[in-house]
Amino acid sequence: QVQLVESGGGLVQAGGSLRLSCAASGRSFSTYAMGWFRQAPGKEREFVSGISWSGYNTNYADSVKGRFTISRDNAKNTVYLQMNSLKPEDTAVYYCAATNANTWSVRSVDYWGKGTLVTVSS
Repeated sequence: QVQLVESGGGLVQAGGSLRLSCAASGRSFSTYAMGWFRQAPGKEREFVSGISWSGYNTNYADSVKGRFTISRDNAKNTVYLQMNSLKPEDTAVYYCAATNANTWSVRSVDYWGKGTLVTVSS
């Protein structure tokens, strides 16, 4: 069992930056791939970024490539999402996710956090 708690969301102007954190508790955190999804009002939850258990492999949605960076610190049981050059369309609830699957999809996630709201004003 893995519990995930996100933090770092808030209100930021377009062009600004935020760093999200996800603290994990429970066993075997370092064996899970970790990632971030987001859900905007009226839209489906979508993949944003993922990182392998080792941290060597990362994936990004096309919409955030070059602006967002995912990282993890297995010693601290924490995964991060650095978000730069934020746009109003990045406004959403951001969810931390853990999976043992080899693919990133809503269905492949084993554990979810409760989410943190990011609002980007124009």
